Amino acid sequence: MRGTTTLLLLVLLCCRTGFTTNPEIEEEELRARDFIQLLNKKTEEQNNRLTLAHWAYASNITDANLQHQLAVSAEVAKERKENWLEVIKFNWNTFSDYDLKRQFKKYSKLGSDALPEEKLNRLNKITSEMEKIYSTAKICAFDNNSTCDLALEPELTQTLANSRNPEELKHVWVEWRNAVGPHCRLLFEEYVDLSNEAARLNNFTNTAESWLDGYEDPQFRQQIESLWEQLKPLYLQIHAYVRFQLKKKYGDVVSEKGPIPAHLLGNMWAQRWRNVAQFNLPYPDKEEVDLTAELRAQNYTVDKIFRTAEDFFKSINLTEMPQTFWERSILEKPKDREMVCHASAWDFYDRKDFRIKQCTAITMEHFTTAHHEMGHVEYFIQYKNQPVKFRRGANSGFHEAVGDLISLSVESRKHLRKIGLLKSESDDPENVLNNLFQIGLDKIVFLPFGYLMDLWRWDVFEGKITPDEYNCKWWELREKYQGVEPPVNRTDQDFDPAAKYHIIASVPYIRYFVSFVIQFQFHRAVCEKAGQYDANDPSKPLHECDIYQNTEAGNALKKMLQLGSSRPWPDAIEVLTGQRTMDASALLEYFKPLHKWLEQENKKNKVFIGWEKSTKGCVNTKDKAKPE
Repeated sequence: MRGTTTLLLLVLLCCRTGFTTNPEIEEEELRARDFIQLLNKKTEEQNNRLTLAHWAYASNITDANLQHQLAVSAEVAKERKENWLEVIKFNWNTFSDYDLKRQFKKYSKLGSDALPEEKLNRLNKITSEMEKIYSTAKICAFDNNSTCDLALEPELTQTLANSRNPEELKHVWVEWRNAVGPHCRLLFEEYVDLSNEAARLNNFTNTAESWLDGYEDPQFRQQIESLWEQLKPLYLQIHAYVRFQLKKKYGDVVSEKGPIPAHLLGNMWAQRWRNVAQFNLPYPDKEEVDLTAELRAQNYTVDKIFRTAEDFFKSINLTEMPQTFWERSILEKPKDREMVCHASAWDFYDRKDFRIKQCTAITMEHFTTAHHEMGHVEYFIQYKNQPVKFRRGANSGFHEAVGDLISLSVESRKHLRKIGLLKSESDDPENVLNNLFQIGLDKIVFLPFGYLMDLWRWDVFEGKITPDEYNCKWWELREKYQGVEPPVNRTDQDFDPAAKYHIIASVPYIRYFVSFVIQFQFHRAVCEKAGQYDANDPSKPLHECDIYQNTEAGNALKKMLQLGSSRPWPDAIEVLTGQRTMDASALLEYFKPLHKWLEQENKKNKVFIGWEKSTKGCVNTKDKAKPE
């Protein structure tokens, strides 16, 4: 009986640990280790070659660079398919080595390279063409039709941020969408078909399922919906307060109870509203430092902005930028060429070449963006020694959260005082609330936009939204979640989603919603480790924490970053926070003083919370043409 029990325990142990005595499986796993080492070297070289070609085109938009990028993409795709055919010969699901099995799992998903060569080339050409349309689009000036060379960066972005003429804002808003959308519409329809075909070749039903697979959680969509419901009451309060203030400024252009006209919010996509903070501040009479003006007064250059960002990472015991970063990055917009100005960080997969491409201006927004993009680079550096398939964020939201995590410290008044951008020796509660409000106009108001972008695309990929419904369904979601409306009626013939870079560049967006939640979760964890936050100590609120120069916080962050995607994201988040799920409570804790103030202020002014149906939106021309 005892022998039987011992044998049973050994069998159970073998099953639990993955240990096997089958010599054929053991031999295959040994061969697989040799194979994966060779494959990783090949993949590094392929990724490097492909990224160099993408960089060349994105930093200098010419037909020659486009043709080179497409040619390299085709070469690499062919090589990857050959590698994939070897990968699927292995019975990798039986492997006992966790890391080996996880690498094979990632290699078993080929992505768009699974398409036949002709269709893959077409998909790559379509995406590149849409990016070119977006990046080279120009519109005419509002008051001078002879000036028709205004680009998104910097002219249109600056107009949306600074103009207070509603007619000029409307002109810029409409003309940008007219310059991009109609030219991308048919290309986008074809992109959806080809992208879905690629997903099916990877055993997914459509691209939405393929994108969500990266989160390794079948309940992920439900989690995201639950997080939004948890955060929605805070958004409704800040939305109501801003609408009330905008109506005082613009009068009948703004409805008392309807959605907010999108062109009045200081941003081309109404995704961040900080640019309208100056006439929305809770305490407008309080002297506020214009941080952009202060940067310029202190002779900040583009180089100094990025050196300041680097100093932050070094101060918490993370890694300085390699010399090649400073030599090869493009940190200012060149005057002699067209380029994709959307700020981005680049990993060239050789463990030493990391870059940022950003058309930097001397503004506070670009100051924090520099920290964000360098956060990506820091992540690249920390996981550079992982196998190539693990050189990614634990999920794509992690990558976006790391830079923003640093920005939460950078934007604290405590930090701004440390680096000399604030001269006052101390703050009073009104200054602090004004600052918290401005951060809220970035962080809180972004949440519904970050959510609805992929709600729309998921439905497009799943066939729930057909091409003739693209624009009207887009505005349904903008109204439902954001409470914004277009300044003029749009129609199903327009294609306003294309006015956002991530749509035409095929960049999944739910990562940003995820990042805006977990960055506060990360922030709370590192602030606790730095001794700067205590839930039971009112003198240490979360929104005043600054981890600058705290190596304990940096070391804790580094442990999570070094994992890359070698473990599922719940494992990674647990390393830093002790939690295994995404949790919005840290964000709510951070903004708790603002939330309380907004509720009181809206109640005092009898402000309507929420919004009634828009009087503007999207007109279905086919329905309109039908006889009544």
